[in-house]
Amino acid sequence: MPHTIQISVRPLVEYVFRSGSITSGFRTATSLTEGTRAHQQVQRDYGENDQKEVQLEVEIPYEDLLFVVEGRCDGLIWEEERIMIDEIKSTSGDLGEITEHTYPVHWAQAKMYAYMYAKLHEMPRMAVRLTYFQVPSGERKQFVQEWSLPQLESFVLEVVGAYAPYANLLREHAERRDRSIRELKFPFPAYREGQRKLAGAVYKSIGEGRRLFAKAPTGIGKTISTLFPSVKAIGEGLLSRIFYLTAKTITRTTAEEAMARMERQGLCMHAVTLTAKDKICFSEAEGCSQMGCAFSEGYYDRINDAILDLLSNETLITRPVIEDYARKHMVCPFEFSLDAAYAADAVICDYNYVFDPRVSFKRMPEEVKKRSVLLVDEAHNLVDRARGMFSAELNKSAFLELQKAYKESNPTLYNTAKRVNNRFKILRKAGEEEERIVGSQQPEMMVELLEDFALQAEAELMTGKSGDEADALLECYFAVQGYLRISKLYDDRFVTYAEMSQSEVFLKLFCLDPSYLLQQAAKNYRSSVFFSATLMPLGYYRDMLGAEEEDYSLSIPSPFSAEQLDVRVLPLSTRFKDRERSREAIVRMLCALVQEQPVNTLIFLPSYPYMQDIHEDFARMNPGARTLLQGHGMSEEEREAFLNAFQADAADPLIGFAVMGGIFSEGIDLKGERLSSVVVIGVGLPQLSFENDIIKDYFDRTGKRGYDYAYVYPGMNKVLQAGGRLIRSEQDSGTLTLVDDRFLNRQYGMLLPEEWRNFRRI
Repeated sequence: MPHTIQISVRPLVEYVFRSGSITSGFRTATSLTEGTRAHQQVQRDYGENDQKEVQLEVEIPYEDLLFVVEGRCDGLIWEEERIMIDEIKSTSGDLGEITEHTYPVHWAQAKMYAYMYAKLHEMPRMAVRLTYFQVPSGERKQFVQEWSLPQLESFVLEVVGAYAPYANLLREHAERRDRSIRELKFPFPAYREGQRKLAGAVYKSIGEGRRLFAKAPTGIGKTISTLFPSVKAIGEGLLSRIFYLTAKTITRTTAEEAMARMERQGLCMHAVTLTAKDKICFSEAEGCSQMGCAFSEGYYDRINDAILDLLSNETLITRPVIEDYARKHMVCPFEFSLDAAYAADAVICDYNYVFDPRVSFKRMPEEVKKRSVLLVDEAHNLVDRARGMFSAELNKSAFLELQKAYKESNPTLYNTAKRVNNRFKILRKAGEEEERIVGSQQPEMMVELLEDFALQAEAELMTGKSGDEADALLECYFAVQGYLRISKLYDDRFVTYAEMSQSEVFLKLFCLDPSYLLQQAAKNYRSSVFFSATLMPLGYYRDMLGAEEEDYSLSIPSPFSAEQLDVRVLPLSTRFKDRERSREAIVRMLCALVQEQPVNTLIFLPSYPYMQDIHEDFARMNPGARTLLQGHGMSEEEREAFLNAFQADAADPLIGFAVMGGIFSEGIDLKGERLSSVVVIGVGLPQLSFENDIIKDYFDRTGKRGYDYAYVYPGMNKVLQAGGRLIRSEQDSGTLTLVDDRFLNRQYGMLLPEEWRNFRRI
């Protein structure tokens, strides 16, 4: 019985033609965009009997494979003597530069549709028309060709034949993968307390296609407890892909280690880790740039061989693996990792690849998403991250500079930039003497003006010119595209605000409540699991992460004994106005603590200046103490050095000072005597700010506790994360000291974990 391959027309032809396996030298037409508006304008001119958006599906046998190919052609034109497929492509570029043979992939896509229709309806011949639509002008350019059914069939067999090695590789891998999953046991001698419950809830949620919101304590092994049941679900045919989403690099490493542990137990899965473009780019090492980069030039001629080589020989595809194969095949490592991710069983990546409308997987078929699970690690981070993803901002000065730069060389672009700049001037006048104006609507005409600017900017960028002006134009173009995407999502969960300072106007579409957009993004997937040790209060996070009534919740108590943790509270005010007054008492407490317990200690404070002040006083009173201070903008190497300094067998204890909510307050794992004492100074409240006050007012209006939503819950989460660095396993023990009088208030005390509430006051 032949093995069935289900695939859509577009990924099939793009895979084959991008490598030049049929038409050598093909380059992807990255400047061409699929504009819904352009399609509709062309389709508006169709005749009464013509059809648009015609769904087609056909079976194509090839050797021991059966390709089930589906797709939707743009148009089906009925002429007197023939039937014609219409394939519509929109561009902002010059139509004069497009010839009949410029983009073979477009002919390939249209010929696939022609074959499918001819095969289904027994048509001896089919005509194909490529319609190129120039977006700014509405000008069109069309090419028509005609083929017999045997000619189309020969072409289609050539396409599936070129795809077959890749399909066979995926098929053989899937068979090995599923066998290995059936034999896979839980990769530890036994489940920790709470682990089996979490794993069972994850599997149940996947099976029923629900979302799960899980608060699971630090140290029970949340990563393996979510990955293992998801892997099992792939073996049971419930899933085809796992997306493990994280906010920070260090938690990605934990997921990689869990996959490696399962592989040592016999698992065979392709797991790809995605690294940000600015981190994995070879430009610094190789001296290349966007223009003329040796790894980007000819990328599509080499990528298929690179993917086949990678997937044939590797399973755990981490950053070093990607870099090795990228150098071997001379391909861009970032684009290479993305292409590998589309073929992987598991993808470990940042939140933005799924939730950010500006970054998310554009070519991931909907049928794949519907058979995928999202495992959202440290999900408490997603609230603020989502606000950023669903907000957009622009500066007036960017358009003024472009207006000056292109006045002589590109008058059309100059005029569009000038009109946007003038619209900013109107905003300034509307604000009269105010420094800031806030509204619930988008600025009138701004979207239309930005759309015109984007089209002209794209046309200019397509000329390939380089230099400072081109770089500034590109940066502004991306900002405008981001603004336009967010403008389409704008509703009563947003506000618009503008800030005026001297000649500058800053404009922001600010997402106050990202819950609905997160909910809609997650709905495309079979199941989502949002988990964290600090997903509390659970009702707040369910609300902010877009839970629906039927979604599951789970709260697992700490498995560790009360004897492992000595919790103390020093009730001094750390409010900004009181910091000078309480500073000496806090430092004296730290000195006493270090003398009482000369162990590795981490002290968390709410800001850099406050941290530096306390550190300065402590170091002066303890001149022989080994101290370490978190720095601004630390590199990955500096972060590693900071953490590596905490060693269990050091001759003298280390006293580290760090910022609450910063890079060292979550996701780090200093087990045993590497860390035996943690001090958290303050309740972590965000600074009073204009944006936080807008959030507070919004939730007050919607009947919720606005101050808690904007300040208390996000702040206390930082406290819980910082304190959670201490007890990481059954063998750990230590002292947790909380410094602030508000910890004695019920409002804050109820937000402490159960195991922290039996504290003693000092």
